Amino acid sequence: MKTKVSLTINAKRYDIDVEDDFARFLTQQMKQDFAFEGNNDLKLLLQAYVRKSFALYEQEKQINLLIDRLENLQ
Repeated sequence: MKTKVSLTINAKRYDIDVEDDFARFLTQQMKQDFAFEGNNDLKLLLQAYVRKSFALYEQEKQINLLIDRLENLQ
């Protein structure tokens, strides 16, 4: 089932339909990065994007380290 998640950026409201399980996770993450009930400017959006990109970068590095370790075990 789909759930609508909304965020206001530069006084414009954006509604996104996502699956229920992901909606709970996304809402929690957005509350950490944005004024979830208020307006957000583009600078805040860019900062959140950079933070999430860095987290993804770090996760990918860790995954690659784990893969290397597993390959060296063989």
